Amino acid sequence: MESIQQIKATKNWIQQVVIDCNFCPFAAQVFLQNKIEYAWLDGTDIGICMEQLLVELNKLDTNTLIETTFLLLPGYNPSFTEFLNIIEAAEASILVYDYEGIYQIASFHPLYQFEGADLHDAANYTNRSPVAMLHILREASIDAVLEKYNNPAIIPERNITFAQQKGIAFMQQLLHQAIHTA
Repeated sequence: MESIQQIKATKNWIQQVVIDCNFCPFAAQVFLQNKIEYAWLDGTDIGICMEQLLVELNKLDTNTLIETTFLLLPGYNPSFTEFLNIIEAAEASILVYDYEGIYQIASFHPLYQFEGADLHDAANYTNRSPVAMLHILREASIDAVLEKYNNPAIIPERNITFAQQKGIAFMQQLLHQAIHTA
């Protein structure tokens, strides 16, 4: 998939999976207001990836019209294990560049697998996406939304229950549809 198709597939996934399945209580508003930045990085070099992450963090610092950023990393689609190194490096970068408490990183990957979960557990689809990506979120925005949300601590559990009740075939179809309607 080319970068334009990957961004389109990501937008489809946000609408058809994240919003329509209500996995994220604040995604719809940001999505509909077009306040999401989509950045694309080809390659598998962790150093270059962290440089691009810093560029995106700086962009968020200077542009309040951007609420959140998805940094797409198509070079990390084949290996979820390698992608875990990227997540670790991204979280370390947040600390090193003094962004702790300002931004946080969520991660998504086509082969996402929760620790201890079976590869074919439908729950993994709460974090499976068309392409590997780091999602940079403003902590202040998350806090503001969660203050209005009744019992936010149950969101991950609710998402996992939803995915498991719908089943693997349903969740696979949603991801497949997002990718192939791009």
